Amino acid sequence: MNLVIVESPTKAKTIGKFLGKEFIVESSYGHLRDLPKSKIGIDVKHNFTPTYVIPKKAVEVVERLRGYATKATKVILATDEDREGEAIAWHLVQALDLDKNKEYERIAFHEITKPAIEEALKNPRAIDMHLVDAQQARRILDRLVGYELSPFLWRKIRYGLSAGRVQSVTVRLVVEREREIKKFNREEYWTIEAKLAKQKSKQTFSAKLYSVDGKTIGKMDVKSESRAQELLAGLKNAAYTVSDLSTKDISRTPAPPFTTSTLQQEAARRFGFSAKQTMMIAQQLYENGFITYMRTDSLNLATSALAQARTVIADKFGEKYMLETPRFYTNKSKGAQEAHEAIRPTDLSKYSDIEQFRDRGHSKLYDIIWKRTVASQMQPALLEQTSVSIAAGNTYVFRASGQVVKFDGFMRAYTEEHDEDDLPADGDEEGMLPSLKKGEGLELKELAPIQHFTEPPGRYTDATLVKALEADGIGRPSTYAPTLSTIQERGYVEKIEKRYRPTEIGFLVNNLLVEHFPEIVDVKFTARIEEEFDEIAEGKSEWVPVIKEFYGPFKKNLKAKEEEVEKQVEASTTPCSHCGEMMLIKFGRNGKFLAC
Repeated sequence: MNLVIVESPTKAKTIGKFLGKEFIVESSYGHLRDLPKSKIGIDVKHNFTPTYVIPKKAVEVVERLRGYATKATKVILATDEDREGEAIAWHLVQALDLDKNKEYERIAFHEITKPAIEEALKNPRAIDMHLVDAQQARRILDRLVGYELSPFLWRKIRYGLSAGRVQSVTVRLVVEREREIKKFNREEYWTIEAKLAKQKSKQTFSAKLYSVDGKTIGKMDVKSESRAQELLAGLKNAAYTVSDLSTKDISRTPAPPFTTSTLQQEAARRFGFSAKQTMMIAQQLYENGFITYMRTDSLNLATSALAQARTVIADKFGEKYMLETPRFYTNKSKGAQEAHEAIRPTDLSKYSDIEQFRDRGHSKLYDIIWKRTVASQMQPALLEQTSVSIAAGNTYVFRASGQVVKFDGFMRAYTEEHDEDDLPADGDEEGMLPSLKKGEGLELKELAPIQHFTEPPGRYTDATLVKALEADGIGRPSTYAPTLSTIQERGYVEKIEKRYRPTEIGFLVNNLLVEHFPEIVDVKFTARIEEEFDEIAEGKSEWVPVIKEFYGPFKKNLKAKEEEVEKQVEASTTPCSHCGEMMLIKFGRNGKFLAC
């Protein structure tokens, strides 16, 4: 008998379907060992050696797996292929004493299908200690920050607060965006818009005033209604003629297949899913064999998937939508794992074959993964873009532009902006420009000044915050969802109408950290640490020097700030009924309160 160990019971059940009777598949239910909760668990004086313990909830699992391992001919570790999965495999070896008395193998695959598992069994490998070290480095550094800085916040603000290397930077992004919004001064501006039509036609189109006496009208040039009315007066009785016309073809290529961050962003935009919700659904789709591994920043597709995409495109859309050769994408993000795959269906012939899930969220997510994967291998869309200048008398010029879809290409399957049902049908030019000729006279149907106001930057949504984290190099695919959940659970931000706003305590904690621990909440510093973790994973550097370089200055600063920073309280204007002194404003779990 061969014992196969994976992380989750669902994954074990799915894999078990593909293996014969000579295999037994069991779950470790995640990590079997971790740093202790009751103490820091890191020997900072001896190269930051971690002390791992088996949590109470895992004791029974360990005993059960040891029993199976004793009887097994061979133990096969089939955890996920990322750093966390590699660390789980290494911890399994340690917890079950496999390196002492049992033959074991490490296998990895990015999809739970029979061919993928059979191929992995034929090609076992050693545990990649570079990946394990990268995971340990992240875990140890985050433990040092959390367990040493959080008590500082308890003493200086209130008990129960926490600080984290990634979460504190994320809170800072939300706080700084809120400050931008509060500082924003709204400005008024006007545009002059004309509704025009061809002679004796009912179909209208809109054009905006572009220039007066050859001088371009900028967005903010018309700042008042009185100025807008002056322009209208000058346009009275003007004749409208097409003075210039240009037409060019534009080719649009499809977006690449999904990565973790782009899937979270698109699911948030289309369905209002939180990052956590998206990852939970994706995890279930992966563990049930419907999609490839969902924590990835690669844009690659397997050769087998590219071949199947051609067949599916020909069958479902027609051969004119096929590419002659596959389209490949390159991820320009630092640290991208190009050896992995993008998120795709394991079988593209399954358009919506996931009826076992009652929750429609699974169908929605699978649907956009399928469409985006297929669209990435379809022909570009060809659009005809027309720009027209319209002279109003000898002084004024209006401009309008429009597009006509000449060949929908990949848009037949999917676009980022619109779902399939929202796309115009072939040849449907509704809302587009009519066919026009230079020198042609036009009929004015309506002329109106339109008032506008500049808008402040928008508060972050799940989609825009994940995008910002990725752009700044903060965290990695596996960290986005838990980070957004953590900052809400800690009470540093709140979600109102699906947008993030900092709370009072969020402002207070951020202000203290920015002033006294700037490196902890510095975007560039945090991004550099992530790059160093990547270098550890690639075997280019050792993890201990990375931790040592950070911890020395951090610890020294923490000791200094312990004496320098006073308790964060402020006086109120309310006297105490007992002593007569002004009461203090303090923070508790439920917000502000007055205390003597």
